[in-house]
Amino acid sequence: QVDRYLYHMRLSDDVLLDVMARFQAEMVKGLGRDTNPTATVKMLPTFVRSLPDGSEKGDFLAADVGGSQFCAHRVKVFDDGKQSRQLESKFYPTPKEVIQGNGTELFDYIVDCLVDFMETKNLKHKKLPLGFTFSFPCKQTKLEEGFLLGWTKHFKVRGVQDTDVVSSLRKALQKHKASFDIDLDVLALVNDTVGTMMTCGYDDPRCEVGLIIGTGTNACYMEDMRHIDLVEGDEGRMCINTEWGAFGDDGALDDLRTEFDRELDLGSLNPGKQLFEKMISSLYLGELVRLVLLKMTKEGLLFNGKVSTALLTKGKIEMKHVYAMEKYKEGLSNTKEILTELNLFPSEEDCIAVQHVCTIISFRSANLCAAALAAILTRLRENKKLLRMRTTVGIDGGLYKFHPQYAKRLHKVVRRLVPNCDVRFVLSLKGSGTGAAMVTAVGYRLAAQRKQIDAALAPFLLSLDTLREVKNKMRTELEYGLKRETQASASVKMLPTYVCGTPDGTEKGKFLALDLGGTNFRVLLVKIRSGRRRSVQMYNKIFAIPLEIMQGTGEELFDHIVQCIADFLEYMGLKGARLPLGFTFSFPCRQASIDKGTLVGWTKGFKATDCEGEDVVDMLREAIRRRNEFDLDIVAVVNDTVGTMMTCGYEDPNCEIGLIAGTGSNVCYMEDMKNIEIVEGNEGKMCINTEWGGFGDNGCIDNIRTKYDTEVDEGSLNPGKQRYEKMTSGMYLGEIVRQILIDLTKQGLLFRGQISESLRKRGIFETKFLSQIESDRLALLQVRRILQQLGLDSTCEDSIIVKEVCGAVSRRAAQLCGAGLAAIVEKKRENRGVEHLQITVGVDGTLYKLHPHFSRVLQETVKELAPQCDVTFMLSEDGSGKGAALITAVAKRLHNVGQK
Repeated sequence: QVDRYLYHMRLSDDVLLDVMARFQAEMVKGLGRDTNPTATVKMLPTFVRSLPDGSEKGDFLAADVGGSQFCAHRVKVFDDGKQSRQLESKFYPTPKEVIQGNGTELFDYIVDCLVDFMETKNLKHKKLPLGFTFSFPCKQTKLEEGFLLGWTKHFKVRGVQDTDVVSSLRKALQKHKASFDIDLDVLALVNDTVGTMMTCGYDDPRCEVGLIIGTGTNACYMEDMRHIDLVEGDEGRMCINTEWGAFGDDGALDDLRTEFDRELDLGSLNPGKQLFEKMISSLYLGELVRLVLLKMTKEGLLFNGKVSTALLTKGKIEMKHVYAMEKYKEGLSNTKEILTELNLFPSEEDCIAVQHVCTIISFRSANLCAAALAAILTRLRENKKLLRMRTTVGIDGGLYKFHPQYAKRLHKVVRRLVPNCDVRFVLSLKGSGTGAAMVTAVGYRLAAQRKQIDAALAPFLLSLDTLREVKNKMRTELEYGLKRETQASASVKMLPTYVCGTPDGTEKGKFLALDLGGTNFRVLLVKIRSGRRRSVQMYNKIFAIPLEIMQGTGEELFDHIVQCIADFLEYMGLKGARLPLGFTFSFPCRQASIDKGTLVGWTKGFKATDCEGEDVVDMLREAIRRRNEFDLDIVAVVNDTVGTMMTCGYEDPNCEIGLIAGTGSNVCYMEDMKNIEIVEGNEGKMCINTEWGGFGDNGCIDNIRTKYDTEVDEGSLNPGKQRYEKMTSGMYLGEIVRQILIDLTKQGLLFRGQISESLRKRGIFETKFLSQIESDRLALLQVRRILQQLGLDSTCEDSIIVKEVCGAVSRRAAQLCGAGLAAIVEKKRENRGVEHLQITVGVDGTLYKLHPHFSRVLQETVKELAPQCDVTFMLSEDGSGKGAALITAVAKRLHNVGQK
């Protein structure tokens, strides 16, 4: 009979899966900026961004308001490696006149209790941080602020709704400060659900869900920031207080609500609100039981149809009665005793029926709670993109703690609804007040960590004045490099390239190009057509240069190069042809003519002996002679930067500057001959290869170099040289990041203070990882995966810090590069004697092309530091290959013109 009577309260798994889907939809609605105002599940951001990591320490107070009693707690947290803490608590009644009075009385009462507690514990003269657990829906804009949205749980205090409860507590504390000699600082406002999650999270780092199932009910969990439209920023996670008690207030659960639910709601203090809570929390379950028993009695199904006063009195059947009646191990004795006390005089059949009613009502509560919790767990798993997830749910509340069957039922149903989640349920033994203290402790830890991280990264934040200073110093060094008397000692060498023109469109023919500048070597055949069908066709082959050859002898290196050329000529069927050749040699060379280049010094990891001070064209000719298989007409030795400028100059005649921002960093530009004192002649222009990587080798930018730059420099193949390049080029940025990560780990700010073997390896952090980590499209989960590939086991917080470090290093690199380029474009403007300059910069290099922010920051810096120059940036297509062929073609054209 009872089963038939309460048929609608028995929910199948299909119905629960449907409830789960409805709740998921409400969560999405609550997280969206546009849909939140109409969402019933408010998904309130708590501004709790981090879970405890075990390193928290200190002495904290907590005030806990929202249950049947007010609690004051003192929590001492010890950083002793055992995650131990000490809790002292005192409970105070919450008189009806306070919880249904006015706001001033409520907050004065809270302060009175705190003062009494501090006197009892001899804490009055201590300045302690206070965490405030306030278990009602609040809209927060920061951790220490919260505007009450509405009262629940029988609280009806006047004048508090829509006001900041932290501000009210602070005013009450201030009022009593002098008379009671107390000094408390409210640092965090926490919901009891969040407090539960934080308390359990201190003991179990997997805990990322908090659940309260008692007088009230609610859940919170750690949501990815990228999904929280109501808060600025995409990095990391934040705890969301779902306020799920209001689920169904819009009618979404009307098909599941029974006549008893409707009757209970109409008789409540807040009809039409908190409908989900009224179906599952212990505050209402006893009343639901009473309403069911009353109707069954009226229909003659119980107690011989005799309706007692107890059944007619609201609140007469309490949750403690339900708990006791469901203790099956004790048979029917509890049930009979309770019903007799209520003057109901039951038969054995009545006792069985009443016990069954209690079971069905509490079982429905556990089912509905499980469905909503399963929705949260599914969301967490999907956020993490996992097929299977292990997680922990921290739980508090009388219904879960004291009901004899509730916990077991809840666990069973959750595991059935989300079989791909391995869920551990942890009971919060220390209460939500401890959680408030833990939130405050975590806040303290994060503030201290933030200070240390800011201190480490502060030297990378360059002010506009500092960047102007860099620009001016670069300009000074450019001038030193151009002047005969200072060129020898200048850090920016300003090497003449003997490239005296840019393409004019009449170039044509077949050309070979060689490209040596990194770990790979390329040989290209380039076919240039002129006239209306102007085009450039390229065929190339890539050959590796093994480390033993890069760092062997010069003869071995050039023999290897000639071997690669021979393979290519045979591959292309060109063995007998004597083609004009351009040799892109991307290392500092001093040129006496376009086909003579003396190596000034190796960079980029090359260390071949007997090359520095030698003419690389002669060394190439010697190696060709040694092989004695073919002959080539070596027309030009070319720097890759010049090739980049020429490639873009072929498309845009306004291009007179070339920039490489990749493995290395360099700039070239067309300088007026009259300014180049180290070359005879004053007519026309010549391209100058600045070799600006050496800027600062004389100590002129030591004021902006950090201890990390010094570490990288000292560990490099060429200490004390190419200092500017080591701050701006792709070859070194990853290594700077690695040095910072080691330092932060030593300070205990990263990777739990453990420096892994992989982090100790020089060069592990390649610059491509910076580009990937800083990508706006990359979620922190993917950042963690990249770090895991590097053998770095990171938390979500670690990933945020690593991303911030990468951002600081690459931003500084782009700004320094921009400051140097601003000096060049300003010099070009002054050379032309114009008020406003329009010019194009041809750019190549993986850092510029692939890094998500480098190009934008560089361009912004140039614009800021050279406001009278309108600079267009043009991406070069294969400057070192196509550019070398074009230089060769231009040199041939100019040579032919000279002969004529």
